[in-house]
Order: sequence, then structure tokens, then C-alpha cells
Amino acid sequence: MIRFLPLVLGFVLWLYCLVDCIGTRDDRVRNLPKVAWIIIVLLFPFVGSLAWLLAGRPAKEAPLTREQGAAPGFSEYERRGRFAAADPEKDAEFLRQVRERAEQQRRAYDEKKRLEREAQEQPREPEA
Repeated sequence: MIRFLPLVLGFVLWLYCLVDCIGTRDDRVRNLPKVAWIIIVLLFPFVGSLAWLLAGRPAKEAPLTREQGAAPGFSEYERRGRFAAADPEKDAEFLRQVRERAEQQRRAYDEKKRLEREAQEQPREPEA
């Protein structure tokens, strides 16, 4: 049983690297095109798998800083392509405008419901 352990570990490493290589976006693969890495991993299972892990697999990106547009403390904003306000005054102004708009919408909704209730409560005159 022990003699099969290296084979099983090699197969698991090869399978992991193959799936990882196939699942990686084309623009994130390093050093060679994605298809070349897949062929290398398929043809040279052990060496190709190690090469993929060391030279082809995408490097982990460091989290964004506030200067780069992240909002520290909120992991959902630490992705590339996300935006966080850089000017606290503009951010406060935006939030004030959002609150005002929400209050306007609430008042309009309340007024609409009040008018609907009044229309339902008025007795209908029979048609002659």
C-alpha cells in the first residue's frame, strides 16, 4: 500500500494542476500561452505540474490600498475594478443627496397611498 503512495500523490498533483490550468483565465497565465501550459502538464505530468505551479500559475495580487480605490475594512471593495470615494466631503454630500431622494420618494409614496385611501372611502353615488 505504501508503495502506491507516490503514484497517488503524483496523480493528485497532476490532476490539481491540470484543472487549475484549465480553469485559469487566459490573460492571467504567466510566461506561456494557456494552451501550451495545458499541453506541458498533459505530456509531462510531474515536471509539467511543478513547472505550472512555479512559472505558469497566476501570482496572487496584493489587496488594493485606499489610494488605488479600495475601502479598507470592506473586503468586497478590495478587488480590482471597484471604486471607493477618495474625498470624504464628496462622499458625505453624495450620501446626503441619497437620503434626500429617499425621503422624497417616501413622501410621494405616502401621498399616493393617502389619495387612494380617500378615493376608496368616498361613498359612490348611484347612477340614475
